[in-house]
Amino acid sequence: MTASLISRHSSTPMRLCLLVAQSGPAGLWSPSAVAAAELAVTELNAGGGILGRHVEFFAKDCGRASGQLALEAVEDRGAEAMIGMFPSYARADVTRALAGRIPFLYTPQFEGGEHSPDVIATGETTEDLLRVALRVISEKRKIRKVFLCGSNYRWPRESFAVARRLIAAAGGEVVGEAFQRLGDCDYSLVLENLKSSGADTVIPMFLGLDSVSFNRAFAEAGLAGRITRCIPGFDETMLYGLGPDDTENLFAASSYFANQRSRNNGLFLESYYNHFGDSPPPVNAYGQSVYEGIYNLAALMEQSRSSVPTQLRSHLGSVLPGRSARNGSEVRPVGARASILIAEAQGYDLNIIANE
Repeated sequence: MTASLISRHSSTPMRLCLLVAQSGPAGLWSPSAVAAAELAVTELNAGGGILGRHVEFFAKDCGRASGQLALEAVEDRGAEAMIGMFPSYARADVTRALAGRIPFLYTPQFEGGEHSPDVIATGETTEDLLRVALRVISEKRKIRKVFLCGSNYRWPRESFAVARRLIAAAGGEVVGEAFQRLGDCDYSLVLENLKSSGADTVIPMFLGLDSVSFNRAFAEAGLAGRITRCIPGFDETMLYGLGPDDTENLFAASSYFANQRSRNNGLFLESYYNHFGDSPPPVNAYGQSVYEGIYNLAALMEQSRSSVPTQLRSHLGSVLPGRSARNGSEVRPVGARASILIAEAQGYDLNIIANE
């Protein structure tokens, strides 16, 4: 599986696996991720594929035995590369199972601190997001006493270590923390602790559908009007699950929002709607990360003329992907920091208030 791609016959399709959570709290992003993968592969094939080879992709659910599922994608279905768009709790298992046999790109926003040579993480990190978000939001709302709460797994726990440092550096204080088991949508105790903490700001990092449930409960508890929400990883798909009265004082941080006005995003949206019609899965950061991830993979393979992961890594920061929906009109090298966008929720819209 690590032989040079040049040695393969050009008529042999290249098999690409999209490993994605299709159920559970993160399942709401699966339709967008699959659609974005289909679009990227269609575009690449229209331009000759990767290294002259037609690309075929298949989606595989990242369930409980994520490492075994990744291995099956390679051994049973012939995957030659893998795009991962799933929660951070599964990344280490997938990385260990693949053990560098094929390229593995992990695309969503994540907590940072990924140092394994066997995974290329292309999403923005919590530090990227919160460093900008805390500064921008503090210009509009008071941020002095902050409450941290989220799902009980790697992404929130490691992100809150970053948040504590950034909040302290900005002169703020963390006045409480709470974690909730994935899928448990009874937030009464979390909200009780939040109310009694005296917080003026909350950073809630609940996964997918759990975030929708939390934000509904937060508004129903009467907190939306008096406590600011600063949410990394919040997107349009989650917003659509809320009512217009649920989003007061809600700010989101991401490297992509569907309503960004830019050349890159305009081209992406035109291609997306031309391909899928008027009612496709929602465009969002998580789906876009898959689209860009596949183009990143193609660029690294074309540049290295190889499928050996270590050879692909050697070109990080120096090769440009063919397409990106992020970063205005500029296409940045694979592995480079993306622009960070801060948006304020207003009804069913996320209105961008900062881009840097």
